[in-house]
Amino acid sequence: MSAEGKSPAHTSADLAALAEIVERFTGKKIVLFGDFVADEFQFGDITRVSREAPVLILRHRETRVVPGGGANAANNLAALGARVWPITVLGDDAAGAALRKYFGEIGVNTSGMVRADWVTPTKSRFLAGWTHTVAQQVLRVDREPPGPPSGPVLRRLAQKLRSALKTADGLAVSDYGVGVASPAAVGTVARSLKRGIPVTLDARYQLGAYLHCGVTAATPNEAELEALHHASIGRNIAELERCSRATLRKMGLDSLLVTRGKDGVALFERQGRKITHIPVHGSDQAVDVTGAGDTVLAAYTLALACGASPFEAAHIANIAGGLVVMKRGTAVVTRTELLAAIRGEASGGVS
Repeated sequence: MSAEGKSPAHTSADLAALAEIVERFTGKKIVLFGDFVADEFQFGDITRVSREAPVLILRHRETRVVPGGGANAANNLAALGARVWPITVLGDDAAGAALRKYFGEIGVNTSGMVRADWVTPTKSRFLAGWTHTVAQQVLRVDREPPGPPSGPVLRRLAQKLRSALKTADGLAVSDYGVGVASPAAVGTVARSLKRGIPVTLDARYQLGAYLHCGVTAATPNEAELEALHHASIGRNIAELERCSRATLRKMGLDSLLVTRGKDGVALFERQGRKITHIPVHGSDQAVDVTGAGDTVLAAYTLALACGASPFEAAHIANIAGGLVVMKRGTAVVTRTELLAAIRGEASGGVS
């Protein structure tokens, strides 16, 4: 175990083996159960400062709606080559219609998207800039449902989840605290899955609530781990190990992959006491970390579904995460991009 303040030892993987695993991504059926969010971007050109208040007046140029939250994880799964089957609730509103249309247009099965009298969680970001300059975010407005979907809607959702899992190669759970995904719902279906099928979890606010729910792996970031244990990790590797080992044990996980920003990722496994520290892929100067955890969840789940070890899956997820943070906004990593990065590193490219 590394002492506090000391740099951890890093472990490399067989890059040719990683490429072979990614090659097998195509066609794997992954059920994505979770909270879908609409990420809306309002772009405008600055015209002047208002005389009514010290605020900018923007001339609207473009509105763009892209998948966020669990929808971003589903989008990443599709981009990586999976046959993704989203199970979620969408409001009977413009944001819900936009998400359904988006996934329908890229060939994703939308039959598991239950429409309800609800509000689709929406994050509206207003970006302003002068002509020929990069727009900067100046305001964000969130629209949130007043509570979780109704009981009848959740029961209908559970039926769709059970049906989709009959032929699934993996289940990814994306819990953003909206109320679609829950420990009770996951526990009901996860324990009935065939042995060996990965059940992965990314829970923003209630990681610790998924105790012995049949989840096999979780991908929290360091801040979520700190919140769960009321701790401060920072550069303290001993504290990172303490929190991670406790989480691994209490949740009954096979593996725990902790994302650490510019410090890469740390993998903890139930078998053995060794920690795998993987340095960040590429530059440690991220352009935009929005949705990076969704990309990590997607890549880690797909790799495990292809038979990869947690060690191999962690390296693949780390590379995918390193690629996506170099893109602006809510973005995805494609299977082609991931393969190119792995093969480039194998041939001596700069990581």
